[in-house]
Amino acid sequence: MLGSNSDIDKFTESEKSVRVILIVLDSFGIGALPDAASYGDSGADTLGHIVSCVHGFDLPNLRKAGLANIEGVTAFPPEENPTGAFGRAAEFSSGKDTTTGHWEIAGMHHNLNFPYFPDGFPPALIEEFEKRIATKILGNKVASGTAIIDELGETHMETGFPIVYTSADSVFQIAMHEETISLHRQDEICMIARNMLVGDFSVARVIGRPFTGSPGNFSRTSNRKDYSIEPPGLTVLDLIFHGGQPVSGVGKIKDIFAGKGITRNLKTVDNSDGISKTIGLMKEQENGLIFTNLIDFDMLFGHRRDPEGYANALMEFDRKLPEILNEMRSDDILILTADHGNDPTHPGTDHTREYIPIILLGKQIKPGKNIGTRNTFSDIGATIAKILGMEKTSAGISFYESIHPGPEK
Repeated sequence: MLGSNSDIDKFTESEKSVRVILIVLDSFGIGALPDAASYGDSGADTLGHIVSCVHGFDLPNLRKAGLANIEGVTAFPPEENPTGAFGRAAEFSSGKDTTTGHWEIAGMHHNLNFPYFPDGFPPALIEEFEKRIATKILGNKVASGTAIIDELGETHMETGFPIVYTSADSVFQIAMHEETISLHRQDEICMIARNMLVGDFSVARVIGRPFTGSPGNFSRTSNRKDYSIEPPGLTVLDLIFHGGQPVSGVGKIKDIFAGKGITRNLKTVDNSDGISKTIGLMKEQENGLIFTNLIDFDMLFGHRRDPEGYANALMEFDRKLPEILNEMRSDDILILTADHGNDPTHPGTDHTREYIPIILLGKQIKPGKNIGTRNTFSDIGATIAKILGMEKTSAGISFYESIHPGPEK
């Protein structure tokens, strides 16, 4: 029986108040996976290369929490007495995209083979899309999101034709100026694309990329929206939801999971807003999961190959970490991780296949515990299920017993 009410009734009042705060530092990889070369990512190391090329870069709070002690991290000297438990995880699933990474974190492997379009989308598919939206499109190629609006934004404004492009990820991206095409119509166009991209064309995500400004001064806005396919199986979000506890998504979490297992959703404009809304939820949500994605690392700095900007964003999060910790109750567990890498010094503009960090903090965590290298991101979801008293996830092995200090004697 999936998270039945009788199971919930067995909880003590203390157990009912347990909360997990899971924060994904989007694209914060810590070194190439053994199979990275097959993805063109040999030698990728998001953290290591930022440290090597940005003068004065430091993450004192994350270092102290255990980042510096994770296997393979040589960017900082190890801490003598880290305050958290720590380790790293390899991606079991193929690929290096946001959807697969988050689904795997949530305790689910899948056998979907998302299609990729390195030469743009087939003409017949584009013709059908144009027919359904009753207008031509621009682009249809692999491109950086900022570069393509600089290239085609003016023509888009003159013609009203949406800009379609893709990347090394399984994505169908549509850029549209907010003054040329209303946000309501943009949503309609994206939904048309999502509904027709099935079968052999079932890309992981359709992404609406609204932008504003004038030629030579375009900028993307916070009204971005992801239209993912539904996870094909149960995730830890579903287990928690059906177990009667809340699951709050901050940032693009609801979009990534197509709304499945989400009880509340808070959109964000940037990392700072995401941190503020996470802290706000910690002040009011009594139990369950708070699941946050901080996208700026990836969207603004990784894809744009901006190590200095990436470094500044990481240092800003590091400065905010004590504020998050100050809101934690005695039973809370904070998990910091990532969904893939995006080395800002690596060739190209796409994600890199890397290990992700796992850092756990809270009074219920054994400080200095090394959980080693996990074989799948899903060990995170399995551990969250164990913490919250849910059924086991379909993939992953919980490491909760190894990090929990146990009852006082």
